[in-house]
Amino acid sequence: MTTKPSKAPPLYPKTHLLAASGIAALLSLALLVFPSSDVEAKKTTLSLELESPAEQLTQDQDAAEAVQATSEPEASPFAQIEESAEDPTATAQAAPAPVVEPPKAPNHKEVIVGKGDTLSTLFEKVGLPAAFVHEVLASDKQAKQFSQLKRGQKLEFELSPEGQLTSLHSKVSDLETITLSKNDKGYAFNRITAKPTVRSAYVHGVINSSLSQSAARAGLSHSLTMDMASVFGYDVDFAQDIRQGDEFDVIYEQKVVNGKAVGNGPILSARFTNRGKTYTAVRYTNKQGNSAYYTADGNSMRKAFIRTPVDFARISSKFSMGRKHPILNKIRAHKGVDYAAPRGTPIKATGDGKVLLAGRRGGYGNTIIIQHGNTYRTLYGHMQGFAKNVKTGGSVKQGQVIGYIGTTGLSTGPHLHYEFQVNGVHVDPLGQKLPMADPIAKGERSRFLAQSQPLMARMDQEKATMLASSKR
Repeated sequence: MTTKPSKAPPLYPKTHLLAASGIAALLSLALLVFPSSDVEAKKTTLSLELESPAEQLTQDQDAAEAVQATSEPEASPFAQIEESAEDPTATAQAAPAPVVEPPKAPNHKEVIVGKGDTLSTLFEKVGLPAAFVHEVLASDKQAKQFSQLKRGQKLEFELSPEGQLTSLHSKVSDLETITLSKNDKGYAFNRITAKPTVRSAYVHGVINSSLSQSAARAGLSHSLTMDMASVFGYDVDFAQDIRQGDEFDVIYEQKVVNGKAVGNGPILSARFTNRGKTYTAVRYTNKQGNSAYYTADGNSMRKAFIRTPVDFARISSKFSMGRKHPILNKIRAHKGVDYAAPRGTPIKATGDGKVLLAGRRGGYGNTIIIQHGNTYRTLYGHMQGFAKNVKTGGSVKQGQVIGYIGTTGLSTGPHLHYEFQVNGVHVDPLGQKLPMADPIAKGERSRFLAQSQPLMARMDQEKATMLASSKR
């Protein structure tokens, strides 16, 4: 029996095979991108469970409806999400419980003074008529202090149930609080002043730039820095003597309220090292109640003259008998010292004396001349103007502000021209040896040393402790 050979499978062209493979790939991709309705419905239900807590709660209450929902396809999952969000019941259930703050007393109002605010505008902010301000301020002479507002100051109002002002309260500083309280006659003003605790504080600094910057970096306030310069101003010329590496130690009174420093008192003791030479100062109040500064061994820090009439000014021209005048352009003796500083900088009298002139004098412009006893005379030229109550024939005290730097007369820029005469002869004020004041009285010397020695010892101890801690 003859067996027929098996028939070979037909051969397809390569183009047909490639086309078939491409169609199969497209079908697979379509299944991935477009799932069946059953799969799509289940995925939609999962999305709703995550987005809507309200839907989860209803599932627990009605399991049958939840099963039915998972088996039916949804036209648009986004449509169901939008509907759930618009349902006020669902929103209320989904929102977290709000944090309820205790309400403030409805009759208590607080306002903060802003830029351009007046007492009238602040009254309006709390519902009081602006015209009412005049009645309140007129009720007590001191009530006008409420109109002296500072930006950032807080005012607290207490109102009656009818909206009438019963009291006004404001803290004007760390130490002072002012209050207006309603009474039968109107409003009564009251000031409460907290009594601070006074303690002593210590500061040490090294000058590596200017005195003011180094002092601020060490923690010394601007006012105490000026006080320190005044204390040592008889021995140190702060306009030209300060050098990098100079040091200072200061013990001063500090005022404290509830553990917070709210102010400073006077310097109790200080030490200043300038160019390797150390100066000391101790504040001492004698039995008559007069306070002054003395060296640690009891010599007066105060001399007949202070060295510079302008604090921290720059010397622009020194004493010279052969200087070329910058305006006249010819050789002319410069019988004084010029201190350059910004216009309006205060000028101080370098010693006690009688004012011989406070007015115009030729190329000096606005000028003050002071006679100090029978021997000494000082001149201050090119001033912008004179301080109040400084007049010809009057008297001034050492350190008193007598005028302000300007450019009057023959002047190329704002500066003070300062001259110093001894028995009618001009001398260089930078090189003149200043006369000394009286030392501690013999009857108070032991009392003085009992205060001075512990202060000096404390500065040594504080400095040693600070330097040791910085090396750790």
